[in-house]
Amino acid sequence: MISIQQLQKSFGDNTVIRDMSVEVAKGEVVVIIGPSGSGKTTFLRCLNVLEMPNAGTIQIGEEKVDFSRKVTKRDIAKLRSQTGMVFQHHNLFPHFTALENVMEGLVTVKKERKEKARQKAEAYLTKVGLADKMHLYPFQLSGGQQQRVGIARALALEPKVILFDEPTSALDPELVQEVLKVMRELAQEGMTMVVVTHEMRFAREIANRVIFMDGGVIVEEGTPGEVFQHPKEERTKRFLQLIQ
Repeated sequence: MISIQQLQKSFGDNTVIRDMSVEVAKGEVVVIIGPSGSGKTTFLRCLNVLEMPNAGTIQIGEEKVDFSRKVTKRDIAKLRSQTGMVFQHHNLFPHFTALENVMEGLVTVKKERKEKARQKAEAYLTKVGLADKMHLYPFQLSGGQQQRVGIARALALEPKVILFDEPTSALDPELVQEVLKVMRELAQEGMTMVVVTHEMRFAREIANRVIFMDGGVIVEEGTPGEVFQHPKEERTKRFLQLIQ
C-alpha cells in the first residue's frame, strides 16, 4: 500500500529526515512515536506532500513520485489524492457548518455535484457520531467533535490511507476517548492508517506496528509488545522510561 524509500528532508542545514525507508501494508495501522523534534510530523507531512522531500521515493497505491527528479503539480495532486489527513488542530473553516466543512473538499477537489457531496458528507458525519451536529458551526462544537468533523472530512475523500498527526494532543482529557473510539472503529474496518501520537496506551491497543523515531531515523520498530515491553535499543528504553 505504501512504500517509502530513502526519504530525505532538510530545512536549510537542518536535516530532519535521513534516508528513511518504510513499508506499510494494506489495512495495517502503523503508529509512530518519539520525542519532540524527532521528525515524526515532518515525515507524515512529506507523505501528503505538505512538505516537499529533498530526495527519495514515495509510492501510495499505484501512484509513485521520485523526489530526486523534477516534481510537477500533477505528481503532487495524484499522490495527495491517495491520502486523507487529520491534523493536530482541527483546521476547520469557521464560517462553514460541519456539513459544509466535509462537503468542501468533495466539491472543490473532487468536483462532485453539491447534492452528491451533501449525501456523502451526511453519511460520514453520521459514521463519526455527529448526525445531530452537522448544521452547527465549529465554535458550537467541542474540541472532540471538531476533530471528528476532521476525520469525517478525510474519510469523505475516500482515500487509500489516512494520516493522523497527534489527533488528540490538543484535546482536554475527557474528550480524547471519543476521537480514539472513531479511530478504533476505522482500524477494525481495515483502514490503512499512519498515526503520530503520544497516546501510548492507544498505540499499544490499536497498532499492528510501532515505529520509534529519533534524529530523523527509525531507531526501532516492531509489534507493540516488542517495542513497549521488550525494547532492544537503549534510546528506546530511555524514552519509554520517561513517558510510562
